[in-house]
Amino acid sequence: VIDLLSYKRFMFCEEKPRPSMLRHLTSKIKATGPITVAEYMREALTNPVTGYYVRNDMLGPDGDFITSPEISQIFGELLGVWTLSEWMAAGRPKRLQLVELGPGKGSLAGDVLRVFSQLRSVVGGASVSLHLVEVSPVLSRLQAQNLTGSRNREADGEDQLVYRRGETAAGVPVSWYRRLEDVPSGFSIFLAHEFFDALPIHTFQRTQRGWREVMVDVDPEKTERLRFVLAPSPTPASTTLVQPDERRGHVEVCAEGGVVVQQLARRIVEDGGAALIADYGHDGTKTDTFRGFKGHRLHDVLSAPGSADLTADVDFSFLRRMAGGGVACVGPVTQRTFLKNMGIDARLQVLLRSCSDASAREQLLAGYDLLTGRSQMGERFHFFGLLHRSRLAEPTRPGGLKLEGKRSAAPLPVAGFTELSFS
Repeated sequence: VIDLLSYKRFMFCEEKPRPSMLRHLTSKIKATGPITVAEYMREALTNPVTGYYVRNDMLGPDGDFITSPEISQIFGELLGVWTLSEWMAAGRPKRLQLVELGPGKGSLAGDVLRVFSQLRSVVGGASVSLHLVEVSPVLSRLQAQNLTGSRNREADGEDQLVYRRGETAAGVPVSWYRRLEDVPSGFSIFLAHEFFDALPIHTFQRTQRGWREVMVDVDPEKTERLRFVLAPSPTPASTTLVQPDERRGHVEVCAEGGVVVQQLARRIVEDGGAALIADYGHDGTKTDTFRGFKGHRLHDVLSAPGSADLTADVDFSFLRRMAGGGVACVGPVTQRTFLKNMGIDARLQVLLRSCSDASAREQLLAGYDLLTGRSQMGERFHFFGLLHRSRLAEPTRPGGLKLEGKRSAAPLPVAGFTELSFS
């Protein structure tokens, strides 16, 4: 005979938090006091034992969310065109490193490499390599399968900077890293699609006593539950991360995202290249955007830690400030604007003309609407770019020459951020 407690555990096991993660967090809080939202996110998402990204395949219809590369091949193709456009604007360096941060299932990288293959005459003899920054063992195996099939192997030791190597069917070498700083130096185009929104944030609340950081604590009335509290006094984060002229009453700051952008900017200054960031975001206007997703539905961020995706909108004004003056920043522009500037309408018509299957045509049109629709991803997602300052510099005229009637050449427009004509 099943006792009542066992019956309840059986009946409601789907709703119970993962015991190990919750126990880990409550033990830590009871031992050292409330933790920051940033620490909570870091533990819930990337804890090496029970973290959400470490244990789960969260993408696609059966996961917790779907990303743009999984919706339509056109998205990745246009980002491939953007990558080649910036490579050409830099003078076609002999080596091209494509670096993706948080590559999901590898769909985006696969679409970009397919464009490279189709435009082989443009790429010419350039040496192309793919570098993936991924912390999830589950996703790295999935990426390897999708991009290289069986042509990949794991490193012998866990302490290796490159923990997996492979090669695509076209012969493009692929390497996997846990950290951006481990990717070799050299001219690189960096892609970060839905990467920054998952980085840990600090959250702050304006009070009569000044800014106070929002913390995560154990609920004293229900010890198996967590709750938000305000720090009673200033914390190191609240005294350093909130801008003196901040006017909002509630602020989220992603310090880790600032560090990543600084790394990208430094590499672009030293080695050349560009970075394209695509994410949910705003330009320093929103306040409380911290939320969770589970099974394609909103989920309480403090419920069942480790079982749901946690995310916050990217503050592009903060990324611009952290990038510094060494690079040129473009955007943010909405995904709808970016994709239309890249020629998504023309590409859609080409695919529709070559597609006779009714269901495939319907899928193409549905994907287009989802990517560009004002009530869909078209207005929710934004694109933001980091470029080498020389990319936007006016060409200098040779001294002492008078070129009557001739205009100096202007910098090439930045695809996606400028409306281009397709004829």
